Amino acid sequence: MLALAALVLGTALSVLVAAGVRVIRPWEVGIYIRLGRFMGVLRPGLHWVPPFISSVYRIDLRTQVVDIPKQEVITRDNSPVVVDAIVYFRVVDPKKAFFEVEDYRMAVVALAQTTLRSVIGDMELDEILYNRAAINARLRRILDEATDKWGVRVESVEIREVEPSPTVKKAMEEQTAAERERRAAILRADGERRAAILQAEGEKQAMILRAEGERASRVLRAEGERMALILRALGEAQRLRILAAASAAMTPQALSILAMETLQELGRGQAAKIVVPYEVTRLLETLSSHLAGAAEKPQPGRADVEVLQEALQRLEQLLGPLPKSEDLMSEVKRLQEEAEQLRRQNPEKLEELLKPPKELAEEPAKNQAKQKG
Repeated sequence: MLALAALVLGTALSVLVAAGVRVIRPWEVGIYIRLGRFMGVLRPGLHWVPPFISSVYRIDLRTQVVDIPKQEVITRDNSPVVVDAIVYFRVVDPKKAFFEVEDYRMAVVALAQTTLRSVIGDMELDEILYNRAAINARLRRILDEATDKWGVRVESVEIREVEPSPTVKKAMEEQTAAERERRAAILRADGERRAAILQAEGEKQAMILRAEGERASRVLRAEGERMALILRALGEAQRLRILAAASAAMTPQALSILAMETLQELGRGQAAKIVVPYEVTRLLETLSSHLAGAAEKPQPGRADVEVLQEALQRLEQLLGPLPKSEDLMSEVKRLQEEAEQLRRQNPEKLEELLKPPKELAEEPAKNQAKQKG
């Protein structure tokens, strides 16, 4: 009998102990109430409370996420929009969250709905679309101040979607398309302006280069003609010197022989010619006397060297000194350098520059015409 009583007593004690055991998980706290009185907050771990007269209510301390349902709001510029948001909050004071509000989760959702409607209704549509970060910060500040007395801290509020009405959306699409067309027109106009400026700059540079090339080619052509005239004049002067030096030692017989050779040269042409020398009788007399009795006449002596030198000095004073070969070569080298520079700058003018002057090109034809004539 005693054994049965002890067994019953032990079983009752075991049930009583088991009924009073409470395990609080790491992310929770427990509100301990006994006989209607608040006894304290149970921290994570194993706790025993008197059964049947005590109650423990668990409160989650982790960050909770609630979705604010979509709602239609009229903005300050009378544009209807549908908005929804997400609120992140956590319980920081379990006692207030349990005793100050009946259901803190439902209270946070309702407060977020009304606050979101109030904030969106006080703003214009463009401001809502482009300033979501400012709206989020404003909502979080208002909600955090309001939920502080509930022991709840609002960590973040995010506007998830802002959807204007179909009419407003169509108007916004047309406005965006018009803005894009305006920007495209501005870009096209700017591109055309830049292209016109660049084209004008290119034409100006081309005209400058053409003018520079033309000027250089004219200068070189004139320089070439000048050098050709100088060389022809120097050749003529040299020829005159040689003739003057040779004529000092010529006798009348030699002059007569040269005259006959000239007549023979003229007679080689195919055309009929009539030549009447200025002193033909004198020429015939000289030839006849030379052929008949030239041996009896005294032979002229050699030209005096001093007389010949004096004649050459007079020619030197009259015609000037002959240019040296070094001067001519330096002048030719300078012309070649200018021609090379012109070839690099304006190759089209090189062929015109290398052509002989018109007088030099026509001189062989004039000589042939004289021979044929």
